[in-house]
Amino acid sequence: MGFKSKLRAIVKDNSTKKGKIFDYVIQFLILMSLVAFSLETLPDNSPELTVLLYNFEIFCIVVFTLEYFLRIYVSKKSLNYLFSFYGLIDFLAIMPYYLSSFDLRFLRIFRVFRLLRSFKLSKYNKALNRFKIAFRLVREELVLFLIVITILLFIVSAGIYFFENKAQPEVFKSIFHSSWWSVVTLTTVGYGDVYPITIGGKIFTFFVLLLGVGVVTVPAGLVATSLLKAREIQDEKLN
Repeated sequence: MGFKSKLRAIVKDNSTKKGKIFDYVIQFLILMSLVAFSLETLPDNSPELTVLLYNFEIFCIVVFTLEYFLRIYVSKKSLNYLFSFYGLIDFLAIMPYYLSSFDLRFLRIFRVFRLLRSFKLSKYNKALNRFKIAFRLVREELVLFLIVITILLFIVSAGIYFFENKAQPEVFKSIFHSSWWSVVTLTTVGYGDVYPITIGGKIFTFFVLLLGVGVVTVPAGLVATSLLKAREIQDEKLN
């Protein structure tokens, strides 16, 4: 067995002793880095704790960067890893540090899914696979639904602007400003920070709220149906 094969056995295969140690160390660092990230957000941290957390983050970045390139190196098809779910999460978790842009360390939480593989939780692996199958089954409907929602948001934004612009010129300055009200109303969140005061605006809002019920229930129904279908597909494969 060559050097690359031995390295692949450690990085990819957690059935061996070395592979388990590698997996558990990485998982422990992921969890600790999330704890450290959360501690950084606390107000009035002492200078000593701030320095400690910063140094620990540097250490984690170095380890995660080495792990990322190791996974690329040992992958039989590097592109498959690079554009896989975990590959993209691994990339987003380390690159902002080098680019000094957005802090996306919270995305490391998705790497906890590797624990399912580490502890051989096959039932949960099957459940995750069902979500993958369900998404494939329903993705065309979801894309169409998103297009319809985008059109609907524009129409609702334009409608409320027409009714409320003259009465509340500071709140509904334009269709773009009105889009915030459209989003929170169509999703039935209704924060109450922006609301209509004209008779026409209130009547219009009533119909928008009725549409909002469908906005919430349609994707939920699609996902639920596709998950049931995904379970049937899995059961057929087992039988």
